[in-house]
Amino acid sequence: MVDTTSFWASWDLFRDAALAGTFAGAMLGLLGVYVLIRRMVFLSAALSQAASLGVAAAFWAQVQGAPAWLATPTLGALGGTLLATGLAGIPDRTSRRDGLLGAIYLVGAAGTLAIGTKIVQELQDIESLLFGSGVAVLPEDFRIIAWLALTLGLVQLWLHRGLLHVSLDRDGARIQRLPVRFLDFVLVLSLATAVSVSTRLLGALPVFAFMVLPALAALDLAQNPAQALLLSALFGAAAGLGGYWLAFSASLPVGAAQTLVAATLVAVLRVARLLFEWLQSSLAHRRHDALAHQAHEHGPECGHEAVAHGDHLDYLVDGHLHHPHDGHCDDHGRQ
Repeated sequence: MVDTTSFWASWDLFRDAALAGTFAGAMLGLLGVYVLIRRMVFLSAALSQAASLGVAAAFWAQVQGAPAWLATPTLGALGGTLLATGLAGIPDRTSRRDGLLGAIYLVGAAGTLAIGTKIVQELQDIESLLFGSGVAVLPEDFRIIAWLALTLGLVQLWLHRGLLHVSLDRDGARIQRLPVRFLDFVLVLSLATAVSVSTRLLGALPVFAFMVLPALAALDLAQNPAQALLLSALFGAAAGLGGYWLAFSASLPVGAAQTLVAATLVAVLRVARLLFEWLQSSLAHRRHDALAHQAHEHGPECGHEAVAHGDHLDYLVDGHLHHPHDGHCDDHGRQ
């Protein structure tokens, strides 16, 4: 049974971890809009695995005697994501590039597991990198991800028009002399930094989920891409915090809980949207029927086209067949 009270009663114990997931979800959710618009979902998966490999390599280097200040997991994650983005590039979607991203993803996942077998004392940390843990977050880790999220948020506020223009219409952006390469660089650097830091704290699974699912829900609801950026950030933050609540209350792994909350959010919003559209259609149909039943006598001179329908005549009104009889009109469906 899900406990809904002890989570808040124990808030002081895991406040930094829960808020770190909230900030990471908002940051990755916002960037995820560009990932979906540019059809770079596989890139986000490859980057998260490359970050995991970088962290695992840093652990292994420490075991081999490398200085701890040099072989830090954060630097390892950043190095892995920067290397992956440098190899894959970002501008265009081609089959060759997709194949390269697949190779990066596979090497990242296999390399992380392989290194994990060589450093048994860090094996639990390696598993957390792949599937997500996000439980032991130090105050300084929280401050890092909070400042990073705020910084990238300000960058987006400044450059979002150009980034959206390049993402939606690259050729048009070139014609308008926008700095396409600079904007690509900003997006690449933002993705690499956000993924590397978040993977180090949360794990590859929730990072990938935050970059795809909130943006999917936002683009389904938003009236324009700029609105989708805001909605996706809010949905990502909700999934990050809600995942901690679910993990604590139902005794689930944090990464899996965050992913499930994000997926549930997508499903609920999609169902709500479909229900809303059905209600709109139903109301429009009722208004149409009400107007059709107003005082109007169909006949040869009424202005509506007469259409033979079975053994009687119907009259075509806005695509619907109306059959007048006994002082009212029946709707016989669309022509």
